[in-house]
Amino acid sequence: MTVDAEGAVLGVAEKTACHSGEGIRHSAYLVMLFDGGGRLMLARRSPHKTLWPGYWDGTVAGHFRPGEDKDASLRRRVLEETGLVCGTPVYLFKFAYVARYEDVGVENEVCEVYSARIAPSGAIPLDPGEVSECRFAGAADLEKEIAAGASDLAPWLVLAVRKRGENGVR
Repeated sequence: MTVDAEGAVLGVAEKTACHSGEGIRHSAYLVMLFDGGGRLMLARRSPHKTLWPGYWDGTVAGHFRPGEDKDASLRRRVLEETGLVCGTPVYLFKFAYVARYEDVGVENEVCEVYSARIAPSGAIPLDPGEVSECRFAGAADLEKEIAAGASDLAPWLVLAVRKRGENGVR
């Protein structure tokens, strides 16, 4: 869905149009899944993704569908990408950003960030078209990676972690 700078819905556009040229500002979300120890589940984006393939994401990124309930959208994507059922997603904050990936495409988004709890047991059945692997990281470790200039983190993950720290959310 296309949105204004504050995230209010303006209309609908095709995903490819939103990510081409200068991009069309659209709504997006990031669901950060945390285990019982408070560690964030990072998901490495599939090498088949057009934008930022092989980069670490935090955990599930997606787009709301027109008319779809936000909670249902968040839970649907978590289940589709990770095979996990999460607790109730909690809204944390939102931010607007523009990030270009090489000469392939662009993200021009107002990204809503949510957190949810998971209790994984055993292997996590990742969708290989979306996620190639996962790992867990504590907040301090991830902040150190970012401060050291980690180049394999998706730009929206870096922005979300920084904003989370600025807001004192752990």
